[in-house]
Amino acid sequence: MSTIPTTFNRNFPSYTVVGGREVFNSTGLSVVLLNRGGRYARRGLFHDFEKTGFDTVVSVEPEPAHYDLEELSARFPFVRFVIPHTRISLGEQINLAVSELDSPLFFVLWNDLKMIAGGTAHRMAERLTRSAESNGKGKGKSKFMRLCTVPVIQNSRHDTIPTIIAPVIRQKKIQTRFLNPSSEGLPSLYPFDGVGIYDRGRFIQLGGFDGTITNSFWQLMDFGFRAYLWGEEISLSQTLKFSYETAIPAEDDSAGSDYSRFYLKNLAPVFRNDSAYLPMRRFPGFLFKADNGIFGAWDDFSESRRWVNTNSFRWRCNPKTIANYWKLESPNKES
Repeated sequence: MSTIPTTFNRNFPSYTVVGGREVFNSTGLSVVLLNRGGRYARRGLFHDFEKTGFDTVVSVEPEPAHYDLEELSARFPFVRFVIPHTRISLGEQINLAVSELDSPLFFVLWNDLKMIAGGTAHRMAERLTRSAESNGKGKGKSKFMRLCTVPVIQNSRHDTIPTIIAPVIRQKKIQTRFLNPSSEGLPSLYPFDGVGIYDRGRFIQLGGFDGTITNSFWQLMDFGFRAYLWGEEISLSQTLKFSYETAIPAEDDSAGSDYSRFYLKNLAPVFRNDSAYLPMRRFPGFLFKADNGIFGAWDDFSESRRWVNTNSFRWRCNPKTIANYWKLESPNKES
């Protein structure tokens, strides 16, 4: 089993950076731009970012990189193009981009998303800043309201789609339901498609995304569960609205080694008093479902026990408490 990162992992595969050494503004909010592939009007997209007033943009380029990077970096010197030399997962792309940023907030967006509402970057950051009166009462030392703020998202026909994710746990099995973004501040288990405004300090303290999980669905699930288990918040802002210009991306929730890692880190640990531990009694059930033999299963289990022990005092609740946030009665998954 690959070692689970205990802190924010800055050991990335080799990559190249083109341009982007200038800071356009000082709002405290930058963009992490993910590229799904295909040909999009990149010049128009960067022009929109410029008008919105984001500090910088880190664009994680697909492989092979676009031919026009030198031209674009000259026209938009606040855009930094990051080119990984190997294919990396969704979470690793975000982690890599965050390591290239200095702003306290960053907005993860895709190149096939178009902003409908939200205002300027300054206004977005302002909405997420705690008032002076509440600063001393907030969790941790951050002056911002939460770990991640997610937007309302529409399809290409401008119909609002259910992108608020709620977990349902029944008989130790996890399922998800997708809810409509119906009210301000509605919690979401994780940011759909990774899209949202993140508090960079909290993100790094949480460890970012686990690069040892490669399936984006389980990577997002792991991030979201870890956030809530450790006392963080991911919730909706109805002032932010975006629409997909292409088909809505499908999620692959098939079980496998990535699910096993998610299970051992998030569902198997027991929270008691003020800390968590992974009890040995969980191993027989885990072994029964494992597909890598007794020695492989034991290595996975032992590594997860060490990781839970290292972080044991960061737990604030158990998985059932998280599921109760949404007060859902039906275990059926909706999409």
